[in-house]
Amino acid sequence: MKHKRNTWIETFKGSELDKAKFMKEISKKQVVLLGERHDIAEIHRWQLHTANYLHAFRPKMLMGFEMFPVRLQSVLDRWTAGELGTDEFLKLAQWEKVWGFPPEIYLPLFHFCRQNCVPMIALNCYRELVTRVGKEGWDAIPEDERDGLSPSAPPLKAHKKYLSNIMGREVEDRFIRAQQTWDRAFACNIKKALDKFGHDYLMIGIIGKGHLEYGYGTPYQLKSLSVRDVAVLLASAKEELKLKEIKNIADGIYRIDIVEKPAERNKK
Repeated sequence: MKHKRNTWIETFKGSELDKAKFMKEISKKQVVLLGERHDIAEIHRWQLHTANYLHAFRPKMLMGFEMFPVRLQSVLDRWTAGELGTDEFLKLAQWEKVWGFPPEIYLPLFHFCRQNCVPMIALNCYRELVTRVGKEGWDAIPEDERDGLSPSAPPLKAHKKYLSNIMGREVEDRFIRAQQTWDRAFACNIKKALDKFGHDYLMIGIIGKGHLEYGYGTPYQLKSLSVRDVAVLLASAKEELKLKEIKNIADGIYRIDIVEKPAERNKK
């Protein structure tokens, strides 16, 4: 079955959804994770439009970003408070160093948060922690160097298989430990933000889709932290989605067109 633009597709049977009804139901969730491919501008536009739609139902909203480590939270706070211009914000947030994709494909999301007084939440840990956990294991990391994280819930066998399929080879335990460190960081920092602001807020997560698909990564870690009311939404440019490829991959997939070539990442 072919799917046209502006169509939401459920992933159990592959049928089309009523957009208004689906968005209203999704808005009742505690956490809505919007999976992305980092280099696709149209996916970031979809994230913006979806967040804006949900904001109409749930104006008490938080937006968490994989792109920022928690050490930069004060910079995000100053941005949403209106204290920084765009160039100064990007400089203080060390955008070229910590992320490197063209800022213009993310800026509409940042401006959305600023204009609507939606707190931006840094979800990531410091990069060296991921490398160290991969090499040495969690128990080898001193408590004061864990960036406020708790240990990851053990990986599911299905998650290992999923990661192996993505990589095209059998992944090693060190790769899984590293991946789970990111998953756990996003989950822990989502939980902390909800505890701080209140569980009546809707948390939107802007996170790479590999951390979200089939609920294996961040959603699984959130569940272990007793945050269970979670939805995962994805976007796809495929006109025809095969059920065997999408079954239960997310709560819904939105059909987009990709009209620009993927962005290049700064190699610094």
